[in-house]
Amino acid sequence: MSLTTFRSARRSAAGAAGIAIIAVVSLSGCNAASSGSAASAGNSATAGSPPLVSSAATVAAAAPSTAASATSGGGFDSCSVVTEAQAASAMKESVSAGVLGTATVEGGLACVFYGSGAPSAKDPNVAQPDSVRVVVVEGPDAAAWYQDYKSSAKVHAQTINGYGDEAFYDGLASLSVMKGNAYIRIAVDPAGAAPSLSDEEKLMSAILPGI
Repeated sequence: MSLTTFRSARRSAAGAAGIAIIAVVSLSGCNAASSGSAASAGNSATAGSPPLVSSAATVAAAAPSTAASATSGGGFDSCSVVTEAQAASAMKESVSAGVLGTATVEGGLACVFYGSGAPSAKDPNVAQPDSVRVVVVEGPDAAAWYQDYKSSAKVHAQTINGYGDEAFYDGLASLSVMKGNAYIRIAVDPAGAAPSLSDEEKLMSAILPGI
């Protein structure tokens, strides 16, 4: 082989090797770019998307608890058993329409009527003067609420006959009656006078037949 031919062959081999090296480098760069793009996309998705949670967790977070539901939506509507006219007759004066409030003693809802002498800042969740409060609690817990209040240290229970299965006056301001699975408690508190047991008995006699 001549020197010229030998040199030409070497140049051809070197050129081929150079091309091969360039191809490898280019391929590596492409792979790196692809990996970087994938990582960037993954990071973007992670940063911009909400965290994944199970459907059970979503339902649990969205649904209110049973206790909360029972507290906000449960309870007998005490205003369904007493009328404004009956409350006015017990108070011996005109009263406002009944409004519902919390009755912590009985664990239910109180229907509250106000006379003209009631405080301007009315709160049906607490006892206030010149008002009539009627509470009816029905169900398996009614007897427990009745006995719990009757045995309270602040109550001086006086047995009252002729109402439901049993009844007592608390010695303070209200008449409580247990009839079947219903606990009924009435407080008539006129302005400028002591709570009236006789007026509470009158109102109890009017509403008890309907319970």
